[in-house]
Amino acid sequence: MRSTVLGAGSWGTALGTVLAGKGFPVAIWDADGAPLETIAARHENVRYLPGVPLPETLRAEPDLERALEGAELVVIAVPSQAVRGVAVRALPNLRAGVPICTVAKGVEVDTLMTMSEVLEDVLPVDLHPCLTFLSGPSFAVEVARGAPTAVTVAGRWERVGRVVQEAFHTRGFRPYTSTDVAGVEIGGCAKNVVAIATGLSDGLGLGANARSALVTRGLAEITRLAVAKGATPLTLLGLSGLGDLVLTCSSEQSRNYRVGFGLGKGRKQDEIQRDLGQVAEGVVNARSVHLLAAKLGVEMPICEAVHRILHEGEDPRVAVRALLARETGPEW
Repeated sequence: MRSTVLGAGSWGTALGTVLAGKGFPVAIWDADGAPLETIAARHENVRYLPGVPLPETLRAEPDLERALEGAELVVIAVPSQAVRGVAVRALPNLRAGVPICTVAKGVEVDTLMTMSEVLEDVLPVDLHPCLTFLSGPSFAVEVARGAPTAVTVAGRWERVGRVVQEAFHTRGFRPYTSTDVAGVEIGGCAKNVVAIATGLSDGLGLGANARSALVTRGLAEITRLAVAKGATPLTLLGLSGLGDLVLTCSSEQSRNYRVGFGLGKGRKQDEIQRDLGQVAEGVVNARSVHLLAAKLGVEMPICEAVHRILHEGEDPRVAVRALLARETGPEW
């Protein structure tokens, strides 16, 4: 299956590696030519996946039209706030009937649209059935190295979801299908905000009990928001909900966790982001989740606290005290 990956960051490169490892010809494109140069010259993405050899069938292509030529699968792997712009650029070269798999996790800040809503806004109606969305507990470097990984591929048309599932399925990479696009998308987006909260908690030295409480109550918040968007609650107990949340809240490999941990240690946000060298989606997600929850009337106190810390300058210890001072009530 001839495949095109739009986005040569760590996740796009990792998924391109999965597809190329099956012998598929894969073209990877990015607006930033730097990672493409090292992929072409060294078969390695030095900036985003250093030390991981890439298959010979993974080809760097700086020209978007050539990258999409003959594609039988298109993977959109750019940061969430860039999805609209990339889709607009790609549109003239997208063929009807070709599955499109988006792996960005976020809500567009300006419109409060999920990635499926953004793409349905940009793409013609005849391409809407081709849209799928991949999410789940998966660090890019482990996927690129073939470590066992399970994810969810959501699509409103089961037939297209199964095509994408089969394309990505390998001995180490196991996709499951779902038709609950809203649940998979909100789970993948909002968990980034909760991961910042758990990193903050650990950075402040609040202990394992506090981390467990944040993960559990964070899942309750995510589920409320997802249900308000039409999701099935059970989806949030699966790979793209609980699974992704546990992973990103419990490992220093998580960029979002590291942002929170650094803030808990008193470091400045700009300094932390500079050291990461990659996008931590939770920083932007905190704003979009805050706005979406307000629009839908969903109570999300943990995510609200993260928003105040990141975007209103509230001291983390003040935010923690405010959370602990909240009135108690029934768990469900």
